[in-house]
Amino acid sequence: MQSKILVVDDALDSWQLLSTILRNHHFQPVWAADGIQAMSEARKHQPQAILLDLGLPGGDGFVVLERLKGNRFLSAIPVIIVTVQDPRIAEQKALEHGAAAFLRKPVKAEELIAAVHQAIDGKK
Repeated sequence: MQSKILVVDDALDSWQLLSTILRNHHFQPVWAADGIQAMSEARKHQPQAILLDLGLPGGDGFVVLERLKGNRFLSAIPVIIVTVQDPRIAEQKALEHGAAAFLRKPVKAEELIAAVHQAIDGKK
């Protein structure tokens, strides 16, 4: 059975790119376009990891990260930030809020897959 990875990103082109990379490496991507869907899909699918964009409609990605990490049923799921935001500003804050890794778009396939494997392996 393929490991499910929740991709939280409102941009369809980002979803398509990230999901293609994940499928090519035998993961099953699940999509959420905003923070509300992210919480719902995370509860429903209990993914092995979550890829989270920080620029989401209707709320800051950091709020979503805090909600995921503050939920006793979801807090153990590693969250990898995948964003266009400047890492000098956002990376430290993301890691302080419980993110497993911080990747800047455009992300390379091998970099993404390495971060996913490291996050999943670190969870065990």
